[in-house]
Amino acid sequence: MAKQNPITPVVAGDARRHLPLLLLLFAGSGCSALIYEIVWYQLLQLVIGSSAVSLGVLLATFMGGLCLGSLLLPRLKAAGQHPLRVYGKIEFGIAVCGILVLFVMPLVDSVYTSAVGHGLPAILLRALVCALCLLPPTFLMGASLPAASRWLKATPEGVSWLGLLYGANTVGAVMGCLLAGFCLLRVFDMATATFIAAAINVTVGLVSFGLAKRSPEYPPASDSRVVIAPGAWPVYVTIALSGATAMAAEVVWTRLLGLMLGATVYTFSIILAVFLVGLAIGSTGGAMAARTAKSPKALLGWSQMLLAAAIAWTAYMLSESLPYWPVNPLLSTSPWYTFQIDLVRCIWAIFPAALLWGASFPLALAAAASEEGDPGRLVGGIYAANTGGAILGALGTSLILVPAIGTASSQSVLIALCAVSGLLMLVPLLKSMRISNALMVGAALVIAIMLAGSVSPVPGMLIAYGRRMMTSMGRSKVLFTGEGINSSIAITEWDDGAVQFHVSGKVEASTESYDMRLQRMLGHLPALMHKEPKSVLIVGFGAGVTAGSFVPYPSIQRIVICEMEPLIPPTATKYFGKQNYFVMNDPRTQVIYDDARHFVLTTREKFDIITSDPIHPWVKGSATLYSKEYFELVKQHLNPGGVITQWVPLYESDPETVKSEIATFFDAFPNGTIWGNDISGGGYDIVLLGQVDPAKIDLDAMQARLDRPEGARVQESLREVGFGNVVQLLATYAGQEPDLRPWLAGAQINRDGNLRLQYMAGLALNVSREGAIYSEMLGYRRWPDSLFTGSEDKRRALRYALDPRSVGQ
Repeated sequence: MAKQNPITPVVAGDARRHLPLLLLLFAGSGCSALIYEIVWYQLLQLVIGSSAVSLGVLLATFMGGLCLGSLLLPRLKAAGQHPLRVYGKIEFGIAVCGILVLFVMPLVDSVYTSAVGHGLPAILLRALVCALCLLPPTFLMGASLPAASRWLKATPEGVSWLGLLYGANTVGAVMGCLLAGFCLLRVFDMATATFIAAAINVTVGLVSFGLAKRSPEYPPASDSRVVIAPGAWPVYVTIALSGATAMAAEVVWTRLLGLMLGATVYTFSIILAVFLVGLAIGSTGGAMAARTAKSPKALLGWSQMLLAAAIAWTAYMLSESLPYWPVNPLLSTSPWYTFQIDLVRCIWAIFPAALLWGASFPLALAAAASEEGDPGRLVGGIYAANTGGAILGALGTSLILVPAIGTASSQSVLIALCAVSGLLMLVPLLKSMRISNALMVGAALVIAIMLAGSVSPVPGMLIAYGRRMMTSMGRSKVLFTGEGINSSIAITEWDDGAVQFHVSGKVEASTESYDMRLQRMLGHLPALMHKEPKSVLIVGFGAGVTAGSFVPYPSIQRIVICEMEPLIPPTATKYFGKQNYFVMNDPRTQVIYDDARHFVLTTREKFDIITSDPIHPWVKGSATLYSKEYFELVKQHLNPGGVITQWVPLYESDPETVKSEIATFFDAFPNGTIWGNDISGGGYDIVLLGQVDPAKIDLDAMQARLDRPEGARVQESLREVGFGNVVQLLATYAGQEPDLRPWLAGAQINRDGNLRLQYMAGLALNVSREGAIYSEMLGYRRWPDSLFTGSEDKRRALRYALDPRSVGQ
């Protein structure tokens, strides 16, 4: 009987016996990794912002850590250590790093805000922040698969098991994505989610140590060189291109599906979960195929050719099919019903391509494997190539391709890249192919070229109305669509002449009377509450109407508008210039293209007024502009006597969400007030107003200010939206904190540590209770005797406007 070589990892009995447990361990690793990823993205966005550049830096750092870990750690020799012990230690390290990020973040925040500048230095500093927080744990994450893979031989059977480990890791990632997106962050907070992920890592590490004791310990191989199979370099290029096209497609498809389904945190969780499930199933199938394949290179090549067709399928589904499915989002207010429909649409559109990308990894392992090589170095090299390509694909698509040529042409580029990567594998094999197979390669190339030229852009109505496209058909015409670096925008005109401004499938502003009234209220209320405002910060350009409301005030010397999407201001000026008084062209105006929270966090400038143009809280990421910490940050950037106004929608929301928004604002501004914008007496949206130094409102002084010659333009601006005098404007008063305290009892405070609002608001997306919410809120309103001062006639007129039943009281 032959004696087993103690320095050679076995593939047969020992590994086969423990493979199911090893698969569970890798699933646990994947689960914790996705929880960390989601938590870290939310944490770091609070510091570096959520613009495309910031997210690009964040993504590059995260995936760069994975790439470096997979490439560098396998080069180290762990003398006398079982591969599973090394794997267990890596899991312990990930747990420690994951918890440290929570404690390091406040320190990083303070250092960053004190040192940040603009331009290239700011981008480099953001990269440094991301590197400091993410590189240690992601380096270890990237090293986990190569470390454990040294337990297996680089034989067809061993390589197939490597593919199974990759698939198990991806299955765990699906679990982590759903667990974090639908449970941990919705019910608990980021700290709790982090501790649970760390507990999973520790459990995996302990079990790995136990498993190592039950199987033979192997000293390091005497020769741990990477022995690459002859002609394997095209494999590395192909898997890099596969990673690039996969991440590029995910960027494009997430953007388009976000339009179609609504850009909530739940939508993005569903899209990512479907993509990961496809990768997991595909990698399992690829691993099985690699075990018996005569030519893994040929299989890898054909999988890339099929990917060209799969991308074309998804492009067709997203532009020509899915937008026209007869789906009415208002058929049910239950979000779980909507999630099921969203899941079906995601699977139908993106699953084929995800399967093929999943199969590519194990096929690449098999194509590059050599029995004399170190399996850890093999896995590390393939993984690094795939991840490096993914970094380039994600950054190149989001920062260059989509803004330059749009999503349709970007998908055409991806189809072409898949065909090129397929040819890299297949052309060297042509000499050994049958003529029929060679002809098939040529036919596949021709088909890929035809498919690349057939991709259509998504309908303009989808960019405009998103998930409400089918219920809006035939009621308006699209005047303009554009795809920017951060979002897609559209301009439409209704049959009655009303013009609407859309961002990523949502109506953000319009010339409708109720929208114009709200936008002017956001500007005029704080401008008139302040005795003499000189500087203003507007969060979000929108249609520019809120910013334009400050143009008529002669005292205002500086109008700063913080907008994330560069495409918006010039487009809005073209179509809404009359309504926004061409604020973009006003010499007092400065537009800063940055994430608003990041700008407020890093600027040293203070303002007399800070106001927000409509940003809906159910949109993923917008909850950071409704948190207690954000409002406290705003307070620090207000001059003495400064005023803040914040828009809060009552539509597409429920009482719990609205209460959370109001209670959070009042927690920072306890003397805050609410001002209502209704439609024919029914609720629509409200304006929250807070002051650093709360002051009484002198009705006579405010009216006198409007009656002066320099107030004529202000008065005209108010009349355009139905406010003929001060009494009519202030009759929108809807309550203050002491009166609403019983109604707000038990409301959840939205904090940076939980961002609970985006999870609450995402569940209320299809709710239409604005009238009931407004009526219920007004039931707590009382006449604020201490708030309004002035002549008895003015006070009586205002009191009557608020409550006609008060006459004679």
